[in-house]
Amino acid sequence: MEPKITESDPPSHRNVITKVLQYGEFTTTGNRKVRYAVSLTERDLTVQKITSTPAGRSKVVFNLRDCVGCRAFSADDNADAGAYFSVYFYPFKTRWMSSGVARQRVEQCFRVALFQDPRANLEEAEKWAGTIRESSVRQQHLRNRVLYSEVHRPCSVMLLVNPHSGKGQALSLFTGHVQRMLNEAGVPHTLVITERQNHARELVREADLSQWGALVIMSGDGLLFEVVNGLMEREDWEEAIQTPLGILPGGSGNALAASIHHYSGAQPVSSEELLISCGFLLCKGLVSRMDLASVHLGSSPSNPTRLFSFLSLAWGFVADVDVESEKYRHVGAARFTMGTLVRLASLRVYKGRLAYLPVDEVDGEDGQSPVSLEMTSMSPQHQPPSSAFCSSTLLCQPLKDSPCQNTAHLTFHNSRNSNNAFKAKKREPMSANATLTGPPDSLLVPLDQPVPSDWVVVPEEDFVLMLAMYQSHLAKDLYAAPDSTLDDGLIHLIYVRAGISRTALLRLFLAMEKGTHLANNSPHLVYTRVRALRLEPYSSKGVITVDGEVVEYGPVQAQVHGGIARLITRL
Repeated sequence: MEPKITESDPPSHRNVITKVLQYGEFTTTGNRKVRYAVSLTERDLTVQKITSTPAGRSKVVFNLRDCVGCRAFSADDNADAGAYFSVYFYPFKTRWMSSGVARQRVEQCFRVALFQDPRANLEEAEKWAGTIRESSVRQQHLRNRVLYSEVHRPCSVMLLVNPHSGKGQALSLFTGHVQRMLNEAGVPHTLVITERQNHARELVREADLSQWGALVIMSGDGLLFEVVNGLMEREDWEEAIQTPLGILPGGSGNALAASIHHYSGAQPVSSEELLISCGFLLCKGLVSRMDLASVHLGSSPSNPTRLFSFLSLAWGFVADVDVESEKYRHVGAARFTMGTLVRLASLRVYKGRLAYLPVDEVDGEDGQSPVSLEMTSMSPQHQPPSSAFCSSTLLCQPLKDSPCQNTAHLTFHNSRNSNNAFKAKKREPMSANATLTGPPDSLLVPLDQPVPSDWVVVPEEDFVLMLAMYQSHLAKDLYAAPDSTLDDGLIHLIYVRAGISRTALLRLFLAMEKGTHLANNSPHLVYTRVRALRLEPYSSKGVITVDGEVVEYGPVQAQVHGGIARLITRL
């Protein structure tokens, strides 16, 4: 493939002089008559056409942060003594048919024919491939003073695909895009196609997690909901929930996929561009903490049902649209637009009681208690070998006795004590039911008891919607909680009081596409940041959803647990 040297992807460090690690002159697979000068630094791969004409000496610079992998191989033709190395980049490039930029695949393949001996040429190609992989891996990222590094040894990924999610195209999207990206990055993976509802939940609940470095879900948000709850239902839930989780958009809503794309700082994208973006993040593989909310459902307060949620808790308009739009699933993400218009035509009022524990501002401006983090460093003698997998920086938070045990990893020291995070009286944790696994809910009392005195009880009892969010996006085009991050330890509570007009509610949702709805000064819209909440519906009929999944209708309460899960992302 001949390099397209008319378009450059300049690095942010254009004026920084860096040491050249390797230099060579090669031809490409498409044209053996034209030679290219290829130079590699710690940050870039530069390709320049060799010509006597100055005008033809334009060059292209590839940032190694956009590189997911590199491989060396021999020619298919036994008569060809040359060897080859291919480098795979996914830089931001201008869209062909619209404005803005999105990640697009670029492959650079060079022919090495420095010797008559094919084995010597292959060794040279492997040397280049190994150095490129190691240089790409060294493009470490610093966040909150924590340095993220790479895996030492291959860690297999279990990749679960729901073939019926969205328009039913998840499997074809996997084979058309994701499979190639994982192979380019050298990430070993096993594909598991789910066969029924709760199949993934049952599978991860019983699986030997030491066999897997990560669990990746390609579906809508519902399949990840199953996986999270399957992990939290295990006796070893504290270790199990440390297994890095990955998300690839294959459904209708794709809220978490849109959120991690947003957290990466990239421009909004949709459809296959979002899949490529999330696939790139998966291949680069930095692991961040993620909050989970413990949700108690209680038609029987003495024996409550407990679920764990990574995205949202909804009641009223939003939950109704989510459920009623199922009949439009064949149109993909447009189902939510159709469902919104139908529900607006017959707007409902929902009666209930809402209470919450507000954020204690003493914790800091972001509402998060202090958390100290320590990086377990990697000694020089334990640098990774130049294997195919090490071109991927999939950072496994290793489980005990797992295949990834010798990898660099993060140790978290949380200075927050669950019983004194707020200046309030001590509460007895919700742990009376011994069958409930997971961390104790120190901020909650049983559903048949009044909320503690330091909670805020909303005086109104007529609502249009209640939405509790712990991620930025409710769907790929609904930027519902602009201030939310993966691990802020907060529930972003939004509710709309009765009395809002259809036009004003529609205007609110249109503004939500750009995340400006909280600034539209609607007198019916309330937004606040909380640690815990309780909802007691008075209406005899209604719908409550957790992460888009319908749950038992009745009293419900939730508490956020900061950073207890791990998500493959890049912030």
